[in-house]
Amino acid sequence: MRWVVLWIFSAMTALADGEQAGEFDYYVLSLSWSPNWCAREGDARESDQCHTRHDHGWILHGLWPQYHKGWPSYCRTSEAQPSRRMTREMEDIQGSSGLAWHQWKKHGTCSGLSAPEYYALSRKAYEDVTRPEVFRKLDASVKLPASVVEEAFLKANPTLEPDMITITCKQGYIEEVRLCLSRDLDPVPCGRDVIRDCVAKDALFDPIR
Repeated sequence: MRWVVLWIFSAMTALADGEQAGEFDYYVLSLSWSPNWCAREGDARESDQCHTRHDHGWILHGLWPQYHKGWPSYCRTSEAQPSRRMTREMEDIQGSSGLAWHQWKKHGTCSGLSAPEYYALSRKAYEDVTRPEVFRKLDASVKLPASVVEEAFLKANPTLEPDMITITCKQGYIEEVRLCLSRDLDPVPCGRDVIRDCVAKDALFDPIR
């Protein structure tokens, strides 16, 4: 009898893990400046993403389903897991197949989409954003206000408003640009828990390798 009770409890616990797939309010598109990530941690990991042959600038960190307050993760889904081929095909914009797999597992499962649909939507969101060319022209590391990065994206993407974008910093470096998008990938205002702008006036920004 005790075994039956434990089995029922374990089953109920498993069913409670993760939110329901497809239930969210908008997306956050997160773009990471690859050279800064490499300087902070990628080089120490000997990540292939940091090899000079790749010429990575702004890469896709992920497309994240978001609530107006908070976000779902590791959702229950009946969709099949992505194949290795699918994750490898995302390397050109995500830097590694491992990141593509992790983003599906943590965020893609919450989209209500299949893995191919989620990756296709992520690629479209990435390609729809104009990434300012000025950052690719740097030939040396610079220190700059985080607001300069935001202004460059606003200028390059006229449909964006200041409340639809935020810049994050980490360990003294510009870390990410995060854009808030509707389910149809139109820019929308970000929730309060997303708008947490980096206010650093001397954030480091490394050139493409």
